[in-house]
This record gives sequence, structure tokens and C-alpha cells, in this order.
Amino acid sequence: MPVISAVHTHDVRFPTSLELDGSDAVNVDPDYSAAYVRLVADNGEEGHGFVFTAGRGNEIVVRAIESFGALLLGRDLDELVNDLGAASRLLVHDSQLRWLGPEKGVSHMAAGALVNTLWDIAARRAGKPLWRYLAELSPEELVAAVDFTHISDALSPQDALEILKAGQEGKAERIASLEETGYPAYTTSPGWLGYSDEKLLRLSREAAGQGFPLIKLKVGGDLGDDRRRLGLVRELLGRDFPVAIDANQRWDVPEAVAWLRELAEFDPYWIEEATSTDDVLGHARIRREIAPMRVATGEAVPSRIVFKQLLQAEAIDVMQIDSTRVAGVNENLANLLLARKFGVPVCPHAGGVGLCELVQHFSFFDYAAVSGSQDGRFIEYVDHLHEHFAEPVIVRAGRYLAPQKPGTGAQMLPESIERWTFPDGPGWVEVGDRAAVAGRRTP
Repeated sequence: MPVISAVHTHDVRFPTSLELDGSDAVNVDPDYSAAYVRLVADNGEEGHGFVFTAGRGNEIVVRAIESFGALLLGRDLDELVNDLGAASRLLVHDSQLRWLGPEKGVSHMAAGALVNTLWDIAARRAGKPLWRYLAELSPEELVAAVDFTHISDALSPQDALEILKAGQEGKAERIASLEETGYPAYTTSPGWLGYSDEKLLRLSREAAGQGFPLIKLKVGGDLGDDRRRLGLVRELLGRDFPVAIDANQRWDVPEAVAWLRELAEFDPYWIEEATSTDDVLGHARIRREIAPMRVATGEAVPSRIVFKQLLQAEAIDVMQIDSTRVAGVNENLANLLLARKFGVPVCPHAGGVGLCELVQHFSFFDYAAVSGSQDGRFIEYVDHLHEHFAEPVIVRAGRYLAPQKPGTGAQMLPESIERWTFPDGPGWVEVGDRAAVAGRRTP
């Protein structure tokens, strides 16, 4: 009987602010970071997980993971892995720790990191990548993993079972297709707000040449700059090339409507995070007033409960799940099923540290066993920091190739963890010297 014997955490950060990679109207100088956790059993089995952050505060998430991890120490690993629905409830619904959310924010993300370590172990035991492991579970097993608390008015267990049973038809063919041709990607790499016009155009040209069917630009800093940058990209790529825009919650509702009407002539494919991610009614109003422009959100939506309301209020055209914002695999199963119930496509948020590696599994699973469609669906891709993972994503001709290694894809290389542990890792010692010379404050 293997028992969980240790929970090892690491504060891993990368100095992306030095080149303004990841910069937008709100996150002006992010240092992409991971509150990383390695769950270890006394038989040598390990599971890996993390929460993505933008730098300062990463240490808070690390401490929260340690607090939740104490709930797992000494527990029977087989019991947890064989009932991942119960394992999720143990962490998410702890009678004392849940007060810190409930089911939102740092505590929810920390619980999710540990939930994901258990799924990592389950998939490794099966010898399958997470997406394939999920796709080959029975509908009943998948329903048992979903927490229907506070969403049963929109998605009942019976609804979920019917969706998943319908998804069995043609599943083997779709899995074979995914193995052969992968899944559509889009890229945000050209569009960071801190980039010069020259860099924007060079990277946009490269992205189109690499086969990406959609690119995304950050907006919301200055209306004149937004119009100029969109105009330049439209001149470069033409009127028919899909270009999405992302304001990262920069605007209040009236400001969003006015600003977006000024950008409508550039025909954005969608507007992402036009206002606060928690403002369900605000999103609904924006969607009504800027139609037919699509409205997308989700990377900072804290739980399935808010996603439920966004869908019920007809506030979004595109759902953008994140692999570490909610409480792990279980909750993203609920989110995918909600999206299928309401007929809304899922285009996951990625980029960051390891988010591409993790979130791709949900889109592959969704196509294989839930929606059965790739129409209007893309996985976000950002071309940095993949080299730090045991199985970096592979994108060719604008498509993600199917992950092959067993597990969730969360495992970070030990040498990367050592080098970029904050603040004393060798990488940060070097960055500190460069930042001092450049007159920059090391975060």
C-alpha cells in the first residue's frame, strides 16, 4: 500500500519582464513563474503539478500548496488515485481551508495543483498521456470525477452522462485523427503590447508563414496605438486573415463598448477579457452592444460556477479555460461539459510557464470524447519557456501535435528548477547583475 510521504514545492520564476515578453495593458512587466509541486509516495511514484503566476506573489501560492499538501501526507495513494472525484473533494471542500476562497483565488489554485499531481500519477500508471487517458475512461468514470455542486441547475450528472455517451460514437476515429494531424493552434507571440511596430510586423509575418490560422494582439493601453497596430497588421496580412484582440480586463463596461466600436472596422475575430472576468452581466451587455464581434473570456474565471453563469447569461461566444486557474482536471472536465451543453466552443488560454504543455490535453480530450468538433476551436500558443519541460509541446504548420508521454505534461526539468528557483538560483543571480547594470529593479 503506497503512502504519500512528501510534498516538495519550489518557487520557480523566469525574468520575462526584461524583454517585455507577456506584456499587456494590465500585466505590464510580468515575470512568468510557477509555484511548482512534486508529490512523492514511499514506493517512489511521483506526480507533478504547478500554478502559473506573473512573478511577485508566487511565494504565496507555494505556501498555500504546502498547506493543502498537509491534507495528503500519510494517505493511501491507491485510494486517492482510484477515486479522483473524492480526492478532489477532499482538497477543494476542506471545511477550514475552503474559507479562504471558497473555490476561487490562491486557495483554489493551490488545491488544483495537488489534484493535478494525482491525475499525473493516474495517467502515468496507465502509461498514457492525460488526454488519451481521459478519452479512454468510461462516461460513468468521467461523470464520477466531476463536482456538480452549484452547477446542477445548468448541467446535471444525467446531462453529462448523455453528452459523454454520445461522444463515444466515432471516438476511435477522432483519436486516430488527433494522433495523425493534431489540433489547430493560434499564437499570441507577435502581439505583446511592449513590442515595437517592427517586431510586431516581423513576428506576424512569421506566424502567418508558419501556418497559424489566427494571431492575437494585445490592446487597451492607448486607443491610437491600438488603431495603428491593428492597421499595420491588417495591411500586412489582409482583411481576411483572422486577428483576435485581448484587453486583459482593462476596461469598465461603457469604456469597453466605446473602445471596441472604434476598433470594429479592423474586424477583430474576438475581443478577449473586455472587462472584469467576474462581471457576468457586464460581459452580457458588451456582447449585445458590439455584436457581431465575438466576446471571449475565461483565463481568469475562478471556477465552474462563474463559467456556468457566463453561459446562462449568453455573455460569451468563446470559452477560454486555463489549466491552473481552476481546481485541476476535475473542474475543467465540468467546464468542457458545460460548454458542450450550451454549444460554445472552447479555445484554451496558454502561454505562460507550462500552460501550453498542460492545457493542450483538454482540447485533445474535448475533440475525442466531448464536442467531437474542431470548428472555431484553437489552442493558444506562445513560443517560449517550453525547453524547461520533460515533454515540450510541438507545433507544426499551425497545429499542436498530440502529446505522447504518460502524464499531464507538468514535469519540469530538475536543472531548470534549480537554475531558476527564486531568488537564489544561479539564473537569478545573473539576472540581478544585468538588471542592476540596466538600472532595473530585480523583482
